[in-house]
Amino acid sequence: MTHIERDHTWPEISFQDRMDTVRFDVHERAHITVDGRTCEGCSTQACVVACPANLFVPTSDGGIVFNYEQCFECGTCYLVCNEEGAITWTYPDGGHGVVFRRT
Repeated sequence: MTHIERDHTWPEISFQDRMDTVRFDVHERAHITVDGRTCEGCSTQACVVACPANLFVPTSDGGIVFNYEQCFECGTCYLVCNEEGAITWTYPDGGHGVVFRRT
């Protein structure tokens, strides 16, 4: 088993404090679209559980509401989705999207 040393060049910081340094340069074109009608047949709604930004919200009729403006662009939703065509994912247009700043 390999031992991984902590990188001491990064200060200890809480998740919330680190997220407070993140900026989102939102483009008017959504880089992710969700077809809520396709989601109605989904039995797992894995995107709701897997999204680290909690951007997927289930609706009472079995669909999904999604807000792309604070997306981390990790692609997790697209990878875990088991309903063909429910999620369309691309990177945002150049100069837009999430901007992480080292603190």
